Amino acid sequence: MTIVKTPAPVLEGLDSAILERIEDPEVHLVLWRRSLPGDLDRIGSIGFDGIEDLDFTADLDLLDEEVADGLVQAGYPSAVCSGLKNEILAHARQLAGLTNASAVRIRLEIVETDACRKFHTDYVTARLLTTLWGQGTQWIEAAQPTSINQLSAGDVGIFKGRLWAEEPAVLHRSPPLEGTGEARLLLVVDPFDPRETMLS
Repeated sequence: MTIVKTPAPVLEGLDSAILERIEDPEVHLVLWRRSLPGDLDRIGSIGFDGIEDLDFTADLDLLDEEVADGLVQAGYPSAVCSGLKNEILAHARQLAGLTNASAVRIRLEIVETDACRKFHTDYVTARLLTTLWGQGTQWIEAAQPTSINQLSAGDVGIFKGRLWAEEPAVLHRSPPLEGTGEARLLLVVDPFDPRETMLS
């Protein structure tokens, strides 16, 4: 595993194994710096008109079927469904393994507004975010709120939520897009627990 040294509470690396470090008590954000898989690197070229957002919860043993059906129902063309399905399944299963969850909530959203413009921490155990097209999620360390960092498209971040860390050291937000004409395709994965209140 290749680890790029950055000050805690953030760790980043060039291998997916870095994501396992979210279990470290002092770590609040792990970043896997990567390029998108080849079958997704031009997903924005499909155009997002007529495509609906996905938002559903599923047990892991039903996830394969739920994701496949959801992508078709949302209107994604068959040319990208296989790549998207593999992407979603891989991240969902990895996060579930890290959090001992038997079910996950999946959201695949086309974001074009500033609805989530404030830096915040979610009321979940952990949240996995990866932007598949467009600008990546922005984040700050609570101790350095004026220094804004940003994920690139393809990067995978797991952020500890308030159910794991009562005093969050890292906050995140969607980059401001209002009026720019830009869109981003964002994948959000949460471990599902009925006690958790989901925020943006």
